Amino acid sequence: MQIVQYPHPTLRHVSKPLKRVDAELRAMVGQMFELMYAASGIGLAANQVDLPYRLFVLNTSGDRQQKELEQVFINPVITRRQGSAEGEEGCLSLPGLYAEVKRPEKISVQAYNLQGEEISADLDDLPARAVQHELDHLNGKLFIDHLPPTKLMELRDAIREFELEFDSRRQRGEIGDDQSLRARLLDLEQLRT
Repeated sequence: MQIVQYPHPTLRHVSKPLKRVDAELRAMVGQMFELMYAASGIGLAANQVDLPYRLFVLNTSGDRQQKELEQVFINPVITRRQGSAEGEEGCLSLPGLYAEVKRPEKISVQAYNLQGEEISADLDDLPARAVQHELDHLNGKLFIDHLPPTKLMELRDAIREFELEFDSRRQRGEIGDDQSLRARLLDLEQLRT
């Protein structure tokens, strides 16, 4: 398991709801936390590790020692949005790229945890922003999709570098073609969705 970088096709894949949680999925979640911490992140969506499932992990402290702050959101849904706030965002699939993104300031979210229990929370500030960012991933969206055209123009060269690196890795055979990646995602979906 590794974090895929833009413009990997799985990042644009709309994830499917999970219908079952098993030991293998729990192990995947553990790996996702490890990758997130290794990359100095605070959240990581399944799409970012080339999995087609509606789940993400979060620890807004970013500190692996604070295990009590670790959260797993399975099949998350935002039920309420309120206000508006702008804040800086980055993404582990676009490392080194940061921009101000406008999002609702407060949200209510419902999801399931790894034990299959329904959870709900009213969030604001960084937790609200992080949940919205990760939920966007599950819908095939990236934080750059929220940027105005002028800001995208400023980031154009950096984004193009990611595209060139992806094309190079694909030419070297390190990344499959879109058809084989799509087939793999469909196979994975049939296991748990």
